[in-house]
Amino acid sequence: DPPGSGLFNKITRGVMYTSEEAEGKRLRNPFDTITEGVGINRLTANFETIVGAVDDAVRVSDAESVEMSRYLLREEGLFVGSSSAVNVCGAAKVAQRLGPGHVVVTILCDGGARHLSKFWSAEYVERHLGSSSVK
Repeated sequence: DPPGSGLFNKITRGVMYTSEEAEGKRLRNPFDTITEGVGINRLTANFETIVGAVDDAVRVSDAESVEMSRYLLREEGLFVGSSSAVNVCGAAKVAQRLGPGHVVVTILCDGGARHLSKFWSAEYVERHLGSSSVK
């Protein structure tokens, strides 16, 4: 879940709240993120049905997801979208936490072709994250 999303707090603390949403801080478009559609601040009907079965949540920054997408393209030949990159980052963090001998599975749910104007745009990423943020 990207910073600013309430879903992380809903899973880890039981409330849909982030400090970015405190009174007087709420903006019309509060979370400018490269990972479009990830980390919404509402519970969808399908998520509500399983929220009690989710064990934990992992935060993934825009820089981490962009860097992971470039790594996956360069090293594995996978042209993934922002949701898939967030999923792989989360899976990698969980795998590191669990250590050797465990199996972690994730889903590559989108391709990069639908993310050319932001997530895969070098100019947009540089403006949003700074040129030295992504390897």
